[in-house]
Amino acid sequence: MALTKVTSGVRTLGTGEVVTANIADDDVTAAKMADDAVGIAQLSATGTADATTFLRGDNSWQVAGSSTFQTITLDGTIEGSPAAGDIWYNDTDGKFYLGTSATLGSIWSSGGNMLIAHSNAASAGTQTAGLCMGGYTGSYLDETEEYNGTAWSAGGDLSVTRYGLGGCGTQTAGLCMGGYLAPDLKVLTEEYNGTAWSSGGDLAVAIYYVGAAGTQTAGLTFCGRHSPTNSDKSQEYDGSSWSAGGDLSAAKNSVGGTGTQAAGLCFGGNISGTVQSVTEEYNGTSWSSGGALGTAVQNVGSVGLQTAALCIGGVTNDSTGDDTAVTQEYNGTAWSYGGNISVARSALRGAGTQAAGLCMGGVSGSYYNTTEEYGVNYGSYDELFSATGDL
Repeated sequence: MALTKVTSGVRTLGTGEVVTANIADDDVTAAKMADDAVGIAQLSATGTADATTFLRGDNSWQVAGSSTFQTITLDGTIEGSPAAGDIWYNDTDGKFYLGTSATLGSIWSSGGNMLIAHSNAASAGTQTAGLCMGGYTGSYLDETEEYNGTAWSAGGDLSVTRYGLGGCGTQTAGLCMGGYLAPDLKVLTEEYNGTAWSSGGDLAVAIYYVGAAGTQTAGLTFCGRHSPTNSDKSQEYDGSSWSAGGDLSAAKNSVGGTGTQAAGLCFGGNISGTVQSVTEEYNGTSWSSGGALGTAVQNVGSVGLQTAALCIGGVTNDSTGDDTAVTQEYNGTAWSYGGNISVARSALRGAGTQAAGLCMGGVSGSYYNTTEEYGVNYGSYDELFSATGDL
């Protein structure tokens, strides 16, 4: 059959005469599209298009990387944390550097020695403004020492010599409670103003080897030993008097304690000669179970908050008196291991935060005046090339 070419009646379609519904899928080529016809609104990309994002090859809007280099002074003062693979510029020496190892876990480093080597004191404050009071060094102590981040100096003496007392608060607003001075347990509470101690409201029960948390005007103490048994009670301080708080799950002594009055943390301790791994959390009314310690301990150093705490050293076996150098970190749910202290010991005390902790004193065969500071272990770094471009 012969075909006849149609040459008449053919015309060019005008604007608006092409109906979208009549165009087959994938029938319009790029050559037939007007320039700039497809805008951002017509793209199917995921994410948000704005001045801080770019369109990636997987059809998604992504935040652009930084166009600046990290500056760090390499004169012994860390101003950043060089992680493996990081490159940064030091504008002091005009060189680029490459991080060759990732930031490691936190570690302890040496601080200034205490004036008196002792154990079973109370403590308060921060890494750069610490406070330590009372304790035992073959005899009972009433001395107070203050730490400035470098060295210890003498503060005002306690009104009553004793050890096994609890402590909380700050260097200029400290609080201590309970304790023991043979042959008596104490109900005494004392408040520190940065210079001298004065009497506060008495505890309801004479007790020692307690846990403590909070501040001078919102303090918390819990557990401990009152002759002849342990306690499962907690007491709350309002700046002038103590009132009953919620009971813990079991009576125990030599617990670790930290946090605040409304968010306290109790861990470890001793029940009838058995060292404990139990952790309990306080909400201002009642105690509930937290994550168990990896290593059961008693008579430890305690630092931080309910959601970011340190458990430092302590006794792992009550009958043999074995001490540990282990540091354990709590995240509000579970404990993990951090950096070890320099010498295994117990009856040391702590202050500060999980990220900037302080531990002091302790005993393991002999009494220690050792002070250690906890902080991030930064990674190493190597020179990569100079700013002039030579490799």
